[in-house]
Amino acid sequence: MAVATYTKTGTKATMAAKLDKAVFGVEAKNHELLKSAYIAHQDNGRENLAVVKTRGLVSGGGKKPWKQKGTGRARFGSSRVPIWRGGGITFGPTGQENYSKQLNTKAKRQAIRQALSLASTAGKIAVIEDLTSKEGKTAELVKLLSKIEARRNVLLVVEQKTPELVRASRNIPGVILTSSHYLNVVNVLNADSIVFTQAALKLTTEWLTKESK
Repeated sequence: MAVATYTKTGTKATMAAKLDKAVFGVEAKNHELLKSAYIAHQDNGRENLAVVKTRGLVSGGGKKPWKQKGTGRARFGSSRVPIWRGGGITFGPTGQENYSKQLNTKAKRQAIRQALSLASTAGKIAVIEDLTSKEGKTAELVKLLSKIEARRNVLLVVEQKTPELVRASRNIPGVILTSSHYLNVVNVLNADSIVFTQAALKLTTEWLTKESK
């Protein structure tokens, strides 16, 4: 499977790179697996930020609102009961909830293969000889992405992230920089353009074909 290939300056390469069918040519028929991997990745990155106060944590309410009998009103021992305004919350989030989901390694890799195959079929994948930034200039990377026609949500897959590349890419809206072994279904499916360096493509292929051989 040939794919658009560019030199490190952004010009068309004479030799087109080839994508391994075992990784980029898989039939994406298990949509439930893709959905499970997508949701699991999002849930595993979720932070427990929501915390509410129960009746025992709300300040005040120490004095009984009114005497037990003789007022004609319902009996209450505290103004901080859950049914009162300003009272504690019943069964609210405590910050200790575990939202993570488990997906075995074989299923994760199969989901990534299917996601990459969908991207390949849609013509979203391109290969560049190398992706470097000596000075970490954002303008240089923007110019390069424009030359290779990588627009909107762009996923840059490199062999190893460098501080210069991180600095050059972090201020470009819609651009995500990742190393090949940290590919995930969410980034692949959300990308409009996926750009692999040749070294990253080789590592990704080796990584995702271990089980299939």
